[in-house]
Amino acid sequence: MGSDKRVLATHVSLFTALFIFWQREGFISPFAITRKTVMAYAKIASIATYHKCIRELDEYGYIRYQPSFHPAKGSFVYWPDWNKS
Repeated sequence: MGSDKRVLATHVSLFTALFIFWQREGFISPFAITRKTVMAYAKIASIATYHKCIRELDEYGYIRYQPSFHPAKGSFVYWPDWNKS
């Protein structure tokens, strides 16, 4: 991420928050998240910024994001397997 010029501080903050959630789930992929909780961990106040950053992390290949569009269900984040060729 350090050499990726597309990545900003908000991306790193969000990525770090997602890593914490992944760790708490026992490093199992996929893991469920809720926008409100992840935003609090990442210190992101704007819903638009959150959606932009999570979409871009998905586009850049750092995560795979599967939104649920359901208020009671969490969205899923898949952690890539960087060991694959």
